[in-house]
Amino acid sequence: MTHTADAPEVLWRPDRSHVSDTKIEAFRQWLRRERGVEVDDYASLWEFSVRQVPEFWSAVTEFLGVRWHERPREVLSGAMPSAKWFDGGTLNYAEHALSPGVAGAAKGDDELAVIFHREDGVSGQLTYGALRAKVAAARAALRELGVGKGDRVVALAPNCPQTLIAFLATASLGAIWSSCSPDFGVRAIADRFTQIEPKVLIAVNGYVYNGRSFDVRSTVTQLREQIPALAATVLIDYAGEGRLDGALDWDTLLAEHAGAELEFEPVEFAHPLWVLYSSGTTGLPKGIVHGHGGIIVEHLKAIVLQSDLGPGDRFFWFTTTGWMMWNFLISGLLAGSTIVLFDGSPGYPDLNVLWHLAEQHRVTYFGTSAPFVQSCLKAGIHPASRYDLTALRVLGSTGAPLSTEGFRWIVDEVGKSVQICSVSGGTDLCAAFVAGAPDVPVWLGELSCRALGAAVSAFDEAGNAVVEEVGELVISEPMPSMPVFFWNDPDGSRLREAYFGMYPGLWRHGDWIRITGRGSAVIYGRSDSTLNRGGVRMGTAEFYRVVEGFDQVADSLVVDTSAAGNDDGQLLCFLVLAPGAELSDVEPALRKELRGALSPRHVPDRFVVVAEVPRTLNGKKCEVPVKKILSGVAPERAVSKDALANPAALAPFVELAKG
Repeated sequence: MTHTADAPEVLWRPDRSHVSDTKIEAFRQWLRRERGVEVDDYASLWEFSVRQVPEFWSAVTEFLGVRWHERPREVLSGAMPSAKWFDGGTLNYAEHALSPGVAGAAKGDDELAVIFHREDGVSGQLTYGALRAKVAAARAALRELGVGKGDRVVALAPNCPQTLIAFLATASLGAIWSSCSPDFGVRAIADRFTQIEPKVLIAVNGYVYNGRSFDVRSTVTQLREQIPALAATVLIDYAGEGRLDGALDWDTLLAEHAGAELEFEPVEFAHPLWVLYSSGTTGLPKGIVHGHGGIIVEHLKAIVLQSDLGPGDRFFWFTTTGWMMWNFLISGLLAGSTIVLFDGSPGYPDLNVLWHLAEQHRVTYFGTSAPFVQSCLKAGIHPASRYDLTALRVLGSTGAPLSTEGFRWIVDEVGKSVQICSVSGGTDLCAAFVAGAPDVPVWLGELSCRALGAAVSAFDEAGNAVVEEVGELVISEPMPSMPVFFWNDPDGSRLREAYFGMYPGLWRHGDWIRITGRGSAVIYGRSDSTLNRGGVRMGTAEFYRVVEGFDQVADSLVVDTSAAGNDDGQLLCFLVLAPGAELSDVEPALRKELRGALSPRHVPDRFVVVAEVPRTLNGKKCEVPVKKILSGVAPERAVSKDALANPAALAPFVELAKG
């Protein structure tokens, strides 16, 4: 699918006087002065970052003040999938989050590190001094429980200060962290945690969501039975009354170890920091392991250079602890920013709650998901007219492609001066490949640029890099935060199969992308759910943009059941209708709009009304599992129900497949 090169409307332009004060401009000047590298804009800096890969990442570590215990012998050796970064170097993530000097941030005892807000009004703040003291106490407590380098500590806990403290304490010891949101079901949590055989489980006794309280203790009890290697369970009295027999109390542990000294275990660059997980829709979730060093340098680059965050900034992203954006949010501490943690529903009591939070805490960088923006648009929310958002300079969006209507809504209802950073990446690297930058414009419907150090191309079916054509998202140069391994994959075969099977030596991510002649990009959805009609391939994001633009449509799912290269299947569109809407009222208009906006081939054979769209635990539409079910694959083979937020939503698709 080829696109014309006409540039869309520019929604935001960087102010020259502001660019001169950014960290990315300071980095360019430093490169000229210290390394003799002449780069005068983002495009030339990006070219340098992907053509002189070791030189770029070496410069990043020096400019941003990475704290080495042992200095590395070599920046990069080998090639993907066996690239080795900063061999011989030792460091620690928690030290970079808590110690002064990194990225030039003082992180004084009285400087604000954390703002916390829960949907029921519970709130709190932590200075860097208080955060360091609590991490030191938690570290001493974990060490007394026998936790050391390489041991696993897991948390069933929400986005709150206690979870952050537990993570930093774990990392400071060189132990390995993993977390799940407490709204996950027992089986989904066990599928993740039992794989890594943790020594300590930290859990809340309950949580609040959408105006209700939930008791988690029975889940904790079942988990303890399924993890025989557990040496201890620590219970956080978070939302509820109850304790748990045999569990240690979090507050008591920290009080007993108050005044402990804060230390950091130096670990190898590739030493595991945390285990994140694939969605697990088609089997056991893959344990994706990232190293201390890779996350430090990638997140420092993304937070400081790409996002221009630093001391004085208030950095917020709506996320749970089961999504990689939590891991990215807390890395705001690397730059000395104040991170804003919110726990609860973004729609309770209504969709104004997060905008109120942004006003209340003078948020400067507001991160959310594209579906949240779409929900606000459909609900007719007017944040800027209701709240003082004058502190806000960037709105970040991820999780799905942001529609052009979403872009326009942000401009109209949040502010023309707010930079829209629509970003796309993955849990796989805990990073963005395509993002925004403080010195690059925002074009309507586009992601502004390829991220520094991310050698992103669109590949056609012949394996050639193409511009202004849609193709497979491929990364041709290694990045430091690529997984150091998958858990329980001793020979690396599962990792190679996941990313390197299609193009040997090149990372194929599984997204459908177009790179423009300006260096910006458009993501069209997952390449394995592409609509292939009469040889014309189209991403599902384009389809959803049209269909969900109708007020009568609350949600949708499109599935092409035709096999690759022929049209013997059907194009089916499943609709969740808004209250009071009828299919007969909206279907003719939908058909007409899809025909005009996309093509006659992309008008569905059938529209089917369903109660809800099946989604993963992190809110992604289950396009591929539904396609498999409709193609005759047994439901239990097509998808693991424990990986779904709403497994009952599969029922109508299973019935349709039978018919």
